[in-house]
Amino acid sequence: MEKPLRVSILAGESSGDILGGGLMKALQERYPAITFKGIGGEEMAAAGLVSRVPMDRLSVMGLVEPLQRLPELLRIRRDFYEAMKASPPDVFIGIDSPDFNLDLERKVRALGIPTVHYVSPSVWAWRQGRIRKIAQAVDLMLALFPFEEQFYREHGVKVCCVGHPLADDLPLTPDSAGARQALGLPATGRVLALLPGSRGGEVERLCPVFLAAFRQLATRFPGLSAVIPCAGPPRRAQIEACIQAGYSDLDITLVDGQSRTVMAAADALVLASGTAALEGMLMKKPMVVAYKMAPLSYAIISRMLKAPYVSLPNLLADKPLVPELLQDAATPEAIADNLEKLLANPADSGAIIETWHRLHESLRRDASATAAAAVLDLCRAR
Repeated sequence: MEKPLRVSILAGESSGDILGGGLMKALQERYPAITFKGIGGEEMAAAGLVSRVPMDRLSVMGLVEPLQRLPELLRIRRDFYEAMKASPPDVFIGIDSPDFNLDLERKVRALGIPTVHYVSPSVWAWRQGRIRKIAQAVDLMLALFPFEEQFYREHGVKVCCVGHPLADDLPLTPDSAGARQALGLPATGRVLALLPGSRGGEVERLCPVFLAAFRQLATRFPGLSAVIPCAGPPRRAQIEACIQAGYSDLDITLVDGQSRTVMAAADALVLASGTAALEGMLMKKPMVVAYKMAPLSYAIISRMLKAPYVSLPNLLADKPLVPELLQDAATPEAIADNLEKLLANPADSGAIIETWHRLHESLRRDASATAAAAVLDLCRAR
């Protein structure tokens, strides 16, 4: 009989919850005598986790915004640490949320508990001095992208590139016709997908700009329609309010969730940087990335940025295949002009789509299973 394996696991936002749910299921398949305690969302709950606090209490963005919630965040982290100190798990897995998890991992590791961090912070892009903190906090880094491995090896941090679960889940060739049918969209005609983000702050800053860009494009392409996925009822209410404020005459379809289906149905995308841009790449779509942050957060981050690009497709391709319009550059005019090129000349995107296909194949590594195997190897070595 296998010795019971006690895993403490923490995810602070929806993308981490998806990764955590997949990892938990893969661990259960390989080691049935396993139990989980921690913080997570719906995906991790479906895999058997009872969250200590609602995950959305940890979901904050930027550099300035978390300061408003700092007392609560510190209390949650302190309580989580004390629970592990009182009843030590066999391993602690922090998923993404590096500003929250790395300090916790460092303290937990000092107790003799092995630590895993799933999803490399963008330490190769900005705040590179964090690598010293990571080396002190992490026994094993689970990285999603091949270009991250060398950086960690050079700094003496044990690393395993697991690929990306989205690359495993999404087909190499999307079914655009099926997606349009599923969403009730016309089989013909140009469709533009607007994806202003999943957080309230993102939608507040980006949705009005995206809608204004769509208005300009609608005059250039008669019959152009737009579809917007809404990440839950609060975001739908926000987007509906934006539309009612001056865009209710346009052909816009709102969809609850189903962002990947929306992407598959579209001819081109405009979206916030982050995981959405990776999804757009995996869906083989031409796109424009636009992003706005709180001014002070942007002023701080832009001065520390070391990477030549901010969007994952450009970083993976190591070339500027996706227009990146950031902060003051993210104007309706600039977005519309870049999207016009994509919509007017779809054949010109052929080479880009071929690159997306090649990168998709390189990221298919059965991420959850590979991560689970690496975690179990670490536990067995201890």
